[in-house]
Amino acid sequence: MKTQASGVTRRDFLRGTAFAALSSALGMSVSAEAESSEEKEKKPVSKVFLIRHKEVLDDMHRVKVDILSEMMDKIMCAAAGKEDVKEAWAVFVKPDDMVGLVPTAHLNATHKEVTQLVKDKLTPLLSGGVPAKRILNAQGRNGVHKKCTVLIPLPNLKAHWLTGFGTVFKIYIQLGGNPPAYHGDNSKKLGETWILPGVKGKTRIVIVDALRPLFDKGPQVMPQYLWHYNGLIVGTDPVAVEAVCVKIIQAKRDQFKGEPWPLSPPPTCLEAADKEYHLGCSDLSKIELVKMGWQEDMLV
Repeated sequence: MKTQASGVTRRDFLRGTAFAALSSALGMSVSAEAESSEEKEKKPVSKVFLIRHKEVLDDMHRVKVDILSEMMDKIMCAAAGKEDVKEAWAVFVKPDDMVGLVPTAHLNATHKEVTQLVKDKLTPLLSGGVPAKRILNAQGRNGVHKKCTVLIPLPNLKAHWLTGFGTVFKIYIQLGGNPPAYHGDNSKKLGETWILPGVKGKTRIVIVDALRPLFDKGPQVMPQYLWHYNGLIVGTDPVAVEAVCVKIIQAKRDQFKGEPWPLSPPPTCLEAADKEYHLGCSDLSKIELVKMGWQEDMLV
């Protein structure tokens, strides 16, 4: 009976020998085939996608849904690495999923057009009954999120007077049933809301409404601090997405004042989400930002 070799085959050996010979002829060591640890360290560990369109909002701040739909299609295809829109969404949501959408509910709420478009894009993917019954609003303290198999945060980009920042990591604060419990120490513990029972492991994609962000005094509506950024920000790493969001808001604040105008209180939840809760990467130097569309005053 023949026995199978468990190690390197003759073909592998010859291939390796050929490489070694070529490397020697070129004055290279065989180990040059592998990346150095320093090169690996320089590589981004997370990727975030940003798309903007100059005309997605009109002069009355109304959303042009056709343009927004086009933006969403492009950014989701980019995030999923697909050319077909349906295939792109299918990377993040499966036919038998129960989907919970988690928008910013009030005070500079997520644009209803963003939430509706996500529903419209998801509906063709879902099977097993009426699709509308498989896409739920999981925001609030009603426990809906517990029966969902996937959660899609749809936060609005904004500063917040109590937490310094009120976008990605504040979006699940209601799901814990006791929001004040996360406001201590400059809301450093907001990352805990992402590992709650019924929440942990369910977030596959984050979609930030950056159409008309608020750069100070949130969550209350302060018109003087709102501006047309006209964007969507998407990523699978919530910490990296938040890091990009913070960068944009901070840059807008500095631009507005003409000098450094730090967020107050400082958004300590961002670094804590990385270093203490291990939810993603907060280091901008390790985040690859893919920019699409309108480039003027991108701020990041």
